Parts: sequence; structure tokens; C-alpha cells
Amino acid sequence: MISRRQALLASACAMLFEAGDGFCPADAVDEQLIDAAKREGEVVWYTGLIVSQVVLPLQAGFQKKYGIKVSFVSAGSQETATRLLTEGRVGTVKADVFDGSAPFEPVNAAGLIQPYKPQDASGYPDDFKEPSGLWTAQMVQITGPAINTTVVSPADAPKRFDDLLNPKWKGVMAWSNFEEIAGPPGFIGNVLMTMGQDKGMDFLKQLAGQTIANVPSNFRVVLDQCIAGQYPMVLSVFNYHTAISKAQGAPVEWLALERSTLTVGMIALLKSSPHPNAGKLFLGYCLSEEGQEVTRNAGYIPADPRVPAKIATLKPEAGHFAVNVISPDLFREHGKEWIGIYRTLFQ
Repeated sequence: MISRRQALLASACAMLFEAGDGFCPADAVDEQLIDAAKREGEVVWYTGLIVSQVVLPLQAGFQKKYGIKVSFVSAGSQETATRLLTEGRVGTVKADVFDGSAPFEPVNAAGLIQPYKPQDASGYPDDFKEPSGLWTAQMVQITGPAINTTVVSPADAPKRFDDLLNPKWKGVMAWSNFEEIAGPPGFIGNVLMTMGQDKGMDFLKQLAGQTIANVPSNFRVVLDQCIAGQYPMVLSVFNYHTAISKAQGAPVEWLALERSTLTVGMIALLKSSPHPNAGKLFLGYCLSEEGQEVTRNAGYIPADPRVPAKIATLKPEAGHFAVNVISPDLFREHGKEWIGIYRTLFQ
């Protein structure tokens, strides 16, 4: 039995959740949301994360906890964005949540995001969540170069950006051609933030003369090509991917130069989705301490400050390296400029 006051509070909170706004006391909200999500019976997740590594563990954890089915569609950033925009255009949104920084901008511009501020992320740093609830960081992503250690000795590895201009690196470096915050445009932004506009542009023009290969695939594939020996060094790959491969015996080492790039892998709720309550519950689970531990155990860097990285030195504080934070909002402001520099100098 609950009191009339509790019932009224729970009802008010339920209406707030239906509207996708605000915070409510967890004990009043959770049962309302869980019951509504269970009635919907399913959540649909569009994801660009590695299925075997983290998608399946998150799916299993949520299903075990709530008994609600998680269906997912795994696709690259561009495919996910195209799918969401097409579904939104014809009014048949099929997903409830999606992840990835790259799809966010066009999907948000089309008005397809439902603002939502989950209680589980209330303690996240401000840089890890959009103030109105349009997105929340699910994981931290730190990018920089990596080397194949059978080809490049640690003594010969670059220590500073200027070391990349050594003639010995000409024609033997690669990066993804994905024009994303964690790809070449983010690398360019990091250089300009570190060196300043004039000195940074001078450096980038010289770097373009090093003939960096543009690999038409994602950052994981680029790293795998480095591990296979196709490229002695690759630029702008995730340090956690490198650590996972190194732990499995791969001859690879991630490098921290003057400044590495820190971005976030975001998750967001879709407007007019078929299972809005299950979507909110799943999003909250992914951002909860429990869900973040699943993410950590999969080798990713959790966004929740309460949950340390599996390898502590992947975070700048424990790894003793400096970063420039490129938030989605900062990339929205400068992304077109950085993409333009990439296309002009490196394609």
C-alpha cells in the first residue's frame, strides 16, 4: 500500500517521464517506468559498437535484470544516420535509442531526438551530457597514434607532433577517412587547439606532405592494419582498442603526444519511438553504475566517474598524459572548418 501523497508523486513523475523532461526521485519513478517498459516488452537499439565485445554483454545484462527483450541493429555511422533519417522522414521510427557521435548531428538537425536526462547520469561531468538532455556520454574515447612494435621500436616512436614530419614516416602512415569527431577532423582540431591557428595550420600543411593513406573504414580496421604490418604507424585510433589488442598479444602500442583527443561516445533517445519507456529504461541502464561496469569489463572506458577503466592508465589522470576535450557541441561549432581542412589538405 502507498500513501495518497506517494501515489500523486508517482503519477506526476510518470507524466514527466512521458514528456521526456526533468528528474524525479528514483524510488517514485523506477517502478512506474519499469512497469511501463515491461508492458512495451522490447527495446530497439541502433548501435555502431562492436557486437561481440560490448553489445551482447549489455543486451544480456539488461534482459536478465528486467526481462525485457533488447533487439539491436549493428551498422556503421553513415548507415545508421541514413536509416534514422529515412525512418523519420516517412514517420516510421523503428529504433528507441541509438549511439554514436557521428549520426547525432544529422539526426538532431532533423528534430528526431527526444531530450531525456536520466537520473543515473546526474553525477556525470558537465562535458559528458548535453544540458537539455539531447545526449549523454556512454563512454570516453581517447584518440592518438599507434605503432606496430615489431616494425617501430619505442625509442624511434614519435614523442611530439613535430616528430610526425620526419621523412622516415612519409608514405607509411594511415588513418580512417571517416569525417568524424574521433577521426581526422578531430585530430586536426586537436592540433589547432594545441598549437594555435597559425602554427597549427603550418604544421598540418607540412603533415599533408607526408602522404597519409586514407583507409575507407573505421578506426578499429585501421588499427588492425597496423597490427598486421600494413602500416608501421596509424593516426587517430582509440587507446582502449590498442590496449585490448595488446593484451591479446598484438605487437601494438598507443602513443600520447603533447595532447591527445578526448571525445565521448554518446547515447540518445529517439522521438516518436515505438517503445519510449523501454528506451528510457535501457538508456538509464547503460549509464548506470551497473551498465558502466559492463562497459568497463568489455574494455571500453566508462563515462561514469564512479567506475574506473579496466586499465587505469587509459584515462589521462592515471596515464599522466594531457588531452584536449572536443565535445559534441565544440565539434558542432568547428566541425565544418576541420572537415574542410581535411578535404583540402589530405584527400
